[in-house]
Amino acid sequence: MSSKLQQLQDDVERSFRWSAPQPANWVPPAPGTDHDVFIVGGGQTGVAIAYGLRLRGIPRVRVIDLAAPGEAGIWTSIARMNLLRTGKYLSGPEYGNPVLSFRAWFETQHGAEAFDALTRIRRADWAEYVDWYRRTVGIEVHYRTRLLEIEPRDDGLLRLHLEHDGQRSIETTRKLVLATGFGGGGEDNIPDGIRALPTALWAHTNADIDFAALAGKTVGIVGAGPSAFDAAAVALESGAHAVHLFSRRGEIAHQPESPAYAPPPALPPARQPGAMEHFHRLPDPVRWRYHLVTQQAGTSMPIDSIDRVTHFDNFHLHLNAPWQAESDGHTVVAQAGGEHFKLDFVIVGTGFRVDLSARPELARVVEQIALWGDRYVPPAGEASAAGSLYPYLGEGFEFVEKTPGQAPWLANIHCYNFAASVSCGKNLSDVPSMPELPRLLSGITRGLFFADLDHHAARITAKGKAAPDASVYAKAVWRPRQQTTV
Repeated sequence: MSSKLQQLQDDVERSFRWSAPQPANWVPPAPGTDHDVFIVGGGQTGVAIAYGLRLRGIPRVRVIDLAAPGEAGIWTSIARMNLLRTGKYLSGPEYGNPVLSFRAWFETQHGAEAFDALTRIRRADWAEYVDWYRRTVGIEVHYRTRLLEIEPRDDGLLRLHLEHDGQRSIETTRKLVLATGFGGGGEDNIPDGIRALPTALWAHTNADIDFAALAGKTVGIVGAGPSAFDAAAVALESGAHAVHLFSRRGEIAHQPESPAYAPPPALPPARQPGAMEHFHRLPDPVRWRYHLVTQQAGTSMPIDSIDRVTHFDNFHLHLNAPWQAESDGHTVVAQAGGEHFKLDFVIVGTGFRVDLSARPELARVVEQIALWGDRYVPPAGEASAAGSLYPYLGEGFEFVEKTPGQAPWLANIHCYNFAASVSCGKNLSDVPSMPELPRLLSGITRGLFFADLDHHAARITAKGKAAPDASVYAKAVWRPRQQTTV
């Protein structure tokens, strides 16, 4: 550890010492349980949730991740941007402790002027910071572990069928959090025409792509979102002969870059933090229309993602170009705009689709989960088959029963991933969604507290067993003088 980072570590320890001690565990032991909370996902969100629970007196928490150590989350794998797509001033997982923030981590090592000079945070720096944060707050992640199945019990507990390095086991928890990122509520969104191609000739941006093998090749990119542009950039930087990006839209929405010293850009009133924290309480028609508007608008592109590819003369952007493709088993021939393009490899940047039935770990319970299609019937012209598949979530991101009274244990499964976006108005698991964590933590603590209401009620209403020792103040007790009658 460098001397500067050691200095920050000392500051963190000092902040812990100056703060109130972390609360003791207030959750009474539940017979037959291994954990009070079980978190699936050991990236930045899962770690932040575990730390937030500890700050609220719930330390009996387990965190798992399918990845190997050092590979949890997206920042060292499928994230390919140079800079984060969000502003440098956003709150992260520090829970109000400034010495745990990215800014403290960065400025301690590079100085305040270096932070001021940033337009946005480098992805590699954010990945290092997230790893430092996990180690500093002391959250253990059990890697190479997969959740296979959720088996609910009649008493509300959840038996989790797990696999670790090929060995299967069962652990029981009271609460389960699915902090599984953008793909955790469904699967990769892959057009049917792509699925029909030989699997060796294409890959989704969510896959581990061998970009070095694309040197000298002609690559096609389907989709025009940030992940598609980032994949195109890495292919070009890896020596691709040419890259053709096909967009069904007629233009690419993009964000102008703010000067490094500029204050955070003003947000529309509805997007201000103090307003958006109440989004989940909006009437269903408003939440539904907001989802439709955001889906129709598409994702706005950071200007540096565009500059990164247009720097190359062998990058070709095709607008208004829905396409069809066929293969001879060795190459892909794409047809778009009346032209044909021979491609050696295709990268699919079409995002994710929400469909809980596509998640094998939810197979036993999915039929009992209420979806938006079960709770809301949109008016004519506002139907969305894709939107109707999103889960309809409760106050604390918990699943809701499709049929009331049939599956009360669903309230113990909290869906904190991309599938929550229609209910809460945000794409959870990314940096801007960090302000939503307190609501999740409140939902978990509320559920645990009221599950043991009799226990807690008895404790908080119990009378003292022993009378106070009056001798410690007896000599100071005022005794009125006796009055005499004349």
